[in-house]
Amino acid sequence: MNRRVALSLAMGAVLAVTGCTMAPKYTRPALPTPSAFPTGAAYQGTAAQGPALGDIAWQEFFVDQNLRKVIELALKNNRDLRVATLNIERSQALYRVQRAALFPAVNANASYAAQRLPRTISGNGKPAVTHAYNLGVGVSSYEVDLFGRVRSLNEQALQQYFATEQAQRAVQISLVAEVANNYLILAADRERLKIAQDTLAAQEASYELTKSRFNMGVATALDLSRAATTVESARVDIGQYTEQIAADINALELVAGSPVPTELLPNGLTAVTALKEVAPGLPSELLARRPDVLQAENLLRGANANIGAARAAFFPRITLTTAIGTSSNELVGLFSGGSGAWSFLPQISVPIFNGGQNRANLKVAEVDTSIAVAEYEKAIQVAFREVADALARYGTVGGRLTSQQALVDSSAESYRLSSARFSGGVDNYLSVLDAQRSLYTAQQGLVTLRLSKLANMVNLYKVLGGGAEPVKEGM
Repeated sequence: MNRRVALSLAMGAVLAVTGCTMAPKYTRPALPTPSAFPTGAAYQGTAAQGPALGDIAWQEFFVDQNLRKVIELALKNNRDLRVATLNIERSQALYRVQRAALFPAVNANASYAAQRLPRTISGNGKPAVTHAYNLGVGVSSYEVDLFGRVRSLNEQALQQYFATEQAQRAVQISLVAEVANNYLILAADRERLKIAQDTLAAQEASYELTKSRFNMGVATALDLSRAATTVESARVDIGQYTEQIAADINALELVAGSPVPTELLPNGLTAVTALKEVAPGLPSELLARRPDVLQAENLLRGANANIGAARAAFFPRITLTTAIGTSSNELVGLFSGGSGAWSFLPQISVPIFNGGQNRANLKVAEVDTSIAVAEYEKAIQVAFREVADALARYGTVGGRLTSQQALVDSSAESYRLSSARFSGGVDNYLSVLDAQRSLYTAQQGLVTLRLSKLANMVNLYKVLGGGAEPVKEGM
């Protein structure tokens, strides 16, 4: 067999093998949840017309321009998102490492060896010095993937890479939602502070009026004491909200990853532009949107591929080592006629006895796949529950908000009438104090419900998988 024939056989063995895998055919598990979201009294208005919530980019969902800029700041500077992005790069590199095993590694090598033989063993009774020069190119220990072991491992690494991408999308979705929620909380607390400040101004005016009436002998010392109490109580609330606003700004800047310019901070909840109204879609659509569900399926696919690698371990492994080059005892003779050299070293390894290791590895792979199925189904069930909870709040918060607004209006009217009766000397200050407290509580409750409605819409957008760019599967 000459050099050309040997090389043809070696490369033919490499290129002719197309490779197959022994992994089970992947089938997506059935949806372990109802085909539609719940309906009933708590879900009124949740089937609104419009684009599905998870299909809208966050730039369209968040209408407020300042909020968009803060989100962009966070996407650029947040450290958690940066770590998730670096994990993608790492996973991609690991996949390429595994993928490289599908192809022969071609190496070039050159060597020189000098040896002195003593006269006692030189064969001619004289000491001798020998020289050897070698130059060649070859393939070292390339595994012919007859039973798909390498391809199965490659598929497992690919699915791990995709899972890491989905994990990064999940971090981005959570980050967008967290920035929006912190922004809304800051806006709500600033509005609460304004209500407390307006209440303090009104109570100070009431105190001055009560003090004048007391000096004239019309009001009692008890009325004056009660008026002073309400003033100090409002000052306590102002101090509390001032402290909370500082903490809110710190929390917002933490998720943003950098200081947020003052002009981007909200002055109150009423100043925040409403979020876009959209439809929730169907439960089955969660499979294409939620990154945690997609991540769980990628891990399931990887575990399924790993079964193929475990099965292939029961069968022979064939490796090829080939080399072609030139050899001479003189450097100038490396490129002269007759100096060519080649080698072809196929090797087969057949498992005979390994104490049950291969069978145990296969069992581990099968159990890992069963675990991945359960985790995939659990991810879908958790997603379904989170969406259903958000829809229930979405369906009820509107009615509660309307009732709360009516309560604020009636409390304001009651406070106006009580103040007029007190000023006219018809009633005592206790009724004014009760009406004022009721109005203050109702106003704060209205802010809380408005925040709850907006925060729930952000949460609904998050749990439906909105807020991240789609992943393109492929390398």
